Amino acid sequence: MAENSTKVAVAEVERFLRGEEQLDDKDETRLETLTTTLEETNLSKYDPIKRIKDGFMHFKIHEFDKHPDYYNKLAEGQSPKFLVFACSDSRVCPSIILNFRPGEAFMCRNIANLVPEFNQVRYSGVGAVIEYAVTVLKVKFILVTGHSRCGGIERLMSLPDKDGKTFDFIDDWVKIGLPAKAKVKAEFGNLPQNEQNQICESEAVNLSLVNLLTYPYVRAGVADKTLELMGGHYDFINGTFTLWGLDLDFKPPLEFGAKHLLFA
Repeated sequence: MAENSTKVAVAEVERFLRGEEQLDDKDETRLETLTTTLEETNLSKYDPIKRIKDGFMHFKIHEFDKHPDYYNKLAEGQSPKFLVFACSDSRVCPSIILNFRPGEAFMCRNIANLVPEFNQVRYSGVGAVIEYAVTVLKVKFILVTGHSRCGGIERLMSLPDKDGKTFDFIDDWVKIGLPAKAKVKAEFGNLPQNEQNQICESEAVNLSLVNLLTYPYVRAGVADKTLELMGGHYDFINGTFTLWGLDLDFKPPLEFGAKHLLFA
């Protein structure tokens, strides 16, 4: 794929250099971008296939081959204790941060780690994850974890009041968090925007915990104490993780409670 892209870039640069196309300001910018791409390709020589191969061989040698009994058991079936909702952000992989081993946590990652309300028409992908984890895998804990400097939360907090969407999917998705945004604006609207964003990172988690209770199997599990909901926040600036439990005295949709424990 990288080689094909390079060939296309080379062909376009050569065409421009032969004078087969007239250059306007837009084309000059494009040519500069293509040239930069070629320079970066030649300098970095990043090989994604080698990276994947090396990564897998490291796992196989240092993990899979060292624990054959563990992986033989996993081959027979999974029984994870956790369902984890986390952001798609490349800096916040739960298996790394919380040291989950394969088979320990069923994962759902999306923009801003949001859980929408129960809806069989929209968001069925998230609903399927929740239903399978709770009704089939019988997970004991659901953890929704946010993180510092979340781009999805930043977008939520900067959404215009009127329609002005610039993304095909992102804006509609982050609107799941509008009740959390409204709460932050009402209580902390006097603070600088970056501080409001930080507060909303946790409030969006609280909203997701409330939304989880709109799923009948989650609500039933919480009621009979076979399922526990937890919120978390990973601060990759200071290297801390905050964990809290669901406060069932909440008054939805805007008032969320939290009991905090801090790990550093």
